[in-house]
Amino acid sequence: MATDKKAPKPKAQTPKGFRDYFGTDVTERAEMLAQIAGVYHRYGFDALESSAVETVEALGKFLPDVDRPNAGVFAWQEDDGKGDWLALRYDLTAPLARVYAQHRNDLPLPYRRYAMGPVWRNEKPGPGRFRQFYQCDADTVGAASVAADAEICAMLADCLEVVGIPRGDYIVRVNNRKVLNGVLESMGLSDDRQRDAVLRTIDKFDKVGGAGVRELLGKGRLDASGAYIDGVGLSDAQAEPVIAFLTSKGETAAQTIENLKAAVGDSAIGAEGVAELEQIADLLAAGGYGPDRIVIDPSVVRGLGYYTGPVFEAELTFEILDEKGRKRQFGSVAGGGRYDDLVKRFTGQPVPATGVSIGVDRLLAALREKGRIGSQSTGPVVVTVMDRDRMGDYQAMVAELRNAGIRAEVYLGNPKNFGNQLKYADKRQSPVAVIEGGDEKANGVVQIKDLILGTKIAQSASLEEWQDRPNQFEVPRDQLVTKVREILESYS
Repeated sequence: MATDKKAPKPKAQTPKGFRDYFGTDVTERAEMLAQIAGVYHRYGFDALESSAVETVEALGKFLPDVDRPNAGVFAWQEDDGKGDWLALRYDLTAPLARVYAQHRNDLPLPYRRYAMGPVWRNEKPGPGRFRQFYQCDADTVGAASVAADAEICAMLADCLEVVGIPRGDYIVRVNNRKVLNGVLESMGLSDDRQRDAVLRTIDKFDKVGGAGVRELLGKGRLDASGAYIDGVGLSDAQAEPVIAFLTSKGETAAQTIENLKAAVGDSAIGAEGVAELEQIADLLAAGGYGPDRIVIDPSVVRGLGYYTGPVFEAELTFEILDEKGRKRQFGSVAGGGRYDDLVKRFTGQPVPATGVSIGVDRLLAALREKGRIGSQSTGPVVVTVMDRDRMGDYQAMVAELRNAGIRAEVYLGNPKNFGNQLKYADKRQSPVAVIEGGDEKANGVVQIKDLILGTKIAQSASLEEWQDRPNQFEVPRDQLVTKVREILESYS
């Protein structure tokens, strides 16, 4: 008689492009998001938690900066291929457009909302690039005034400072898509492919500089590896407006504005964009946000096919070492801009909107680089079990500690080996262990073991220092909370 083959055991591994987040990662992220939410709330924005799943129809063109309408998302069709196509959201902005269009009769105008949560992109993963990651957005829908854009920039600066990025270590840079359109208009380019090639070249300004952009707009250039990159094929005269635009940043906002006026020439849309930047600069100055925090910078180019007006980006300016030990700036941690056409897909009517998205993982990494977070986490106080028949006594102790606001737990493993209980406390990074055996119970006392001090003594102290600096204290039972709090506060 044939025997049934056992089903193979599933592999205990995360899918490619995903990762697990453990205690410290989760708590640090939650604390940072709470700080950012506090700024958003102070500015008058309301929280919104929308569905993680949207219809493919509602999501529209997937990924705002990539023109490939059937890629980039995790999607499936309901009812065995006969129902609606659904997909996991790839950002928090597309769902906002749907929410506003669906509930617009019940929402105030303008509608100011913030949202935080995971998004999913079905893209090729790489180092530091995952298919699931967190975003943290704030948007204003229904306000055509660039005062809304200026407010977003000011709020972004405040968010960076409240989480621990000091002034001088960041800069919020502002540009306007209309100015760029004006530059393209002044170049007289009629071929859409050529315009797209120019836009892609402009986006390389940070990497290759003005001279490199000039070469790429012309015949081409050799890259660092020696490979030849074909250029767009423009003449020097055609390329000049782009160079003038990219290099128009002056010492002051007023100088930059004047240079941009010259760069857009007679273009009406370009002049409109410059006027909006001038108004944003005036509003920010009135609010006390000077060039040490926010600047007008024509080199900012974001989501060229997505944004319709002002665009902004928060860049961290301090240096870090890359994987090869080379110094480089940390770079961008947030960006956004005005996208007046997104809600129109649902309503048929133009609805102005502007917003920002903060890259949660990148900002957390920056805070760790600055030493603002990432110090060794502290686990709970562990109440050890010396007599399993007295679990009620131990539960009473842990309840007292918790009611006093102290994180604590009773050891719930096999209490037979006391050494294993202390090993557990060590693995939990516990600061204190509480011990009450039969003798302690009879005498009305408890032993309080300072595990942090014990570790330090074990690492460096001599025998004499060990004896002079005991890390275990006997206190009356009714002083349990007082002594534990005293030890904890000595390390805070």
